[in-house]
Amino acid sequence: MTTSAFIPQARDDIDAAYAYYESRQSGLGDRFLDELRRVIGLIEGNPRMYGEVIDGVRAAALRRFPYVVYYQEQPNQVLVIAVRHGHEGAAVWQARVQPP
Repeated sequence: MTTSAFIPQARDDIDAAYAYYESRQSGLGDRFLDELRRVIGLIEGNPRMYGEVIDGVRAAALRRFPYVVYYQEQPNQVLVIAVRHGHEGAAVWQARVQPP
């Protein structure tokens, strides 16, 4: 089974999104994390399930939250490089792409 790893900036993305949703409504941040875990589980189960957005980087959208998980498939793991709002520009996460 494939596992997942997160670069530090992706963890920062998650922390910021959680804080934002919790500030809007108590418990909403936890629902965001639950949905993120669900999508990460799908990615781990089948890393090629989602399409490539640039060479070697795939993107999986969350339901009910306008966020996208950007990741790279590596031997026996997926590397999450960003969890960003879907309307943000690509420059932020593209700067994080690891060479193959």
